[in-house]
Amino acid sequence: MSRVALSGELSGQASVIDGDTLEIRGQRIRLWGIDTPESTQLCRADDSRPYRCGAKAANELDAFIAGRPVACAPLSQDQYGRTVASCSVNGIDLGEWLVRSGLALDWPQFSKGRYAVVQREADRAGRGVWAGSYVAPWLYRACLRAQGSPTNCSDDANAHP
Repeated sequence: MSRVALSGELSGQASVIDGDTLEIRGQRIRLWGIDTPESTQLCRADDSRPYRCGAKAANELDAFIAGRPVACAPLSQDQYGRTVASCSVNGIDLGEWLVRSGLALDWPQFSKGRYAVVQREADRAGRGVWAGSYVAPWLYRACLRAQGSPTNCSDDANAHP
């Protein structure tokens, strides 16, 4: 696997792998400071109907990028060998856009609250996952590791109303 020098910018056409992972010229990039629901994860809309919130985040991100070049500033690497980076399109921070749209959560363990203000705005406005209920993606993954069932992990006692 090729490694990207963390000091240089990585830019170009991006493929959306999931809501918080892109690929540019064969390099997997994990968006810094946020976490989106997993592709198998279900959330509940304001009418309590389940929907694939992880797939929605990926589809909305792909539609927002709309084939435009993505510029990423690498910050580190994660345990899966992906480059962790802050990425933007036309100067718009993709992490901030996802959180503001209610498609991702600020992940304070990594972001140190960088997106907390826009997350509160999304919550107050009832955008995305904030319109109904959801399980934080990091709790969903922990549940999957323990139980292995997307259905049981998507909508449990950890759901945020």
